[in-house]
Formats: sequence, structure tokens, C-alpha cells
Amino acid sequence: MRRSILVATSATLALSACVVSAPETGQGATVPAELPLFGAGYRSEGDLCRRAGESAFTNQFLDDAADLVACPPGTDPGLFTFETGGREVGRLDGWILFSVPRR
Repeated sequence: MRRSILVATSATLALSACVVSAPETGQGATVPAELPLFGAGYRSEGDLCRRAGESAFTNQFLDDAADLVACPPGTDPGLFTFETGGREVGRLDGWILFSVPRR
């Protein structure tokens, strides 16, 4: 009995070490009201970055030839820029805004 408790405790500790905290991944990050997001993810469903719609804050970044994309805190802006060809245009409460040219 004592050994099974030890094994269960060890397994729980091992699994908890695999959990990534919200600030690192952006999951659960609070979206500012000035950042109207839509879609299931930018590039593919489940991506943490999403397209941003029009608001008083985002108007300054909107472009007819590009998508405005917002990525949560913890996003590597250099990697996103490399992968999409976008450029960083602003930040709001840790969220990073990118203008990504449409293809």
C-alpha cells in the first residue's frame, strides 16, 4: 500500500513538471478590451495568435494589404516575424501586434 502511494505521488509530481504556466504560453492570457480578436488561430486552428479587428486602438495599425495579428504574452516576436514575414507594429498589455502581408 505504501509503495503504491509513493508511485502515485511520484507520477503526479512528474506530470506537474510538464505543465506550462499561462504567461509562458499565452494560454489563459487576458485579452485587453481594446483588442478585438477573431478566428480560431492565425495560420491554423489552435494557434495562440489570432487576427485582430477594428477598434480605436487597432485603427492605427490596420492595412488593406495585410492582416493585423495579435499574439499573447510570451510569444517570440523574432520567430513569428521569420515564419510569417510580418513586422511588429505595436504592443498592448503584453500582447504583440504584427502586420502580416496577405499573399
